[in-house]
Amino acid sequence: MTDNVTDPAFGKPRPLYEQVKRNIAARVAAGDWGAGARLPSEHELTAHFGVSRMTVHRALRELSTEGVVSRIQGVGTFAAERRPRQEFLRIHDIAEDITARGHTHRMRLIALEAVRATPTQAIGFELRPGAKIFHSTVLHFEDDVPVQLEDRFVSPKFAPDYLNADFSRETTARYLLRLGPATEIEHTAYAATPAPAVRALLEFGPADDAACLVLLRRTWSNGISATQSEFIYPGSRYSLGSRASTVITA
Repeated sequence: MTDNVTDPAFGKPRPLYEQVKRNIAARVAAGDWGAGARLPSEHELTAHFGVSRMTVHRALRELSTEGVVSRIQGVGTFAAERRPRQEFLRIHDIAEDITARGHTHRMRLIALEAVRATPTQAIGFELRPGAKIFHSTVLHFEDDVPVQLEDRFVSPKFAPDYLNADFSRETTARYLLRLGPATEIEHTAYAATPAPAVRALLEFGPADDAACLVLLRRTWSNGISATQSEFIYPGSRYSLGSRASTVITA
């Protein structure tokens, strides 16, 4: 038995534990082991893959760290509940993401108004302090469970009719994407303890994590500073991730 196998995509040795890890992750993703299902024991996996127990142990340990499985000492390894994952390096419509997963999206418009830009907002939008900007707050649901609180500020230069849009028919993201592409995007993500009002809107229960995932986004469209947005997700129900192709030049 060897410790490495050749990766046909790159012609490089790939650790055997990684092959085991990818195989298990693929079966969890495919639903062979549904959420909460108990996986075979380390001894059974060792026999199945024909590898050492140390190899299986490392693969399961890393899968546990990545949230693919959960391990209970003395009990076993279980397929973790899969959380919806949002790509945060692109602009997307959450309604389309939820529908693509086979679930039902709905939203509740909490605020749609004109406000005066704070000094910080004015700098970001390249306006004078106190200038009029647009503001909206939307709560998004997946199968009647709140999964995102969206708080968005919009430049009238980019979307002059924003306050007249019918957001019962389309999301704010879809409306803004129709006006023009985001030619530049800035993202910041962090964990935070939500305020009581946010906890209430997102319907936090005793079993929910104390922290929320917060994504801050600024967009520009063809040189215009278009939006400044904050998206808040319950940490126990959502994850953020990305995958991108890159071209490396000398």
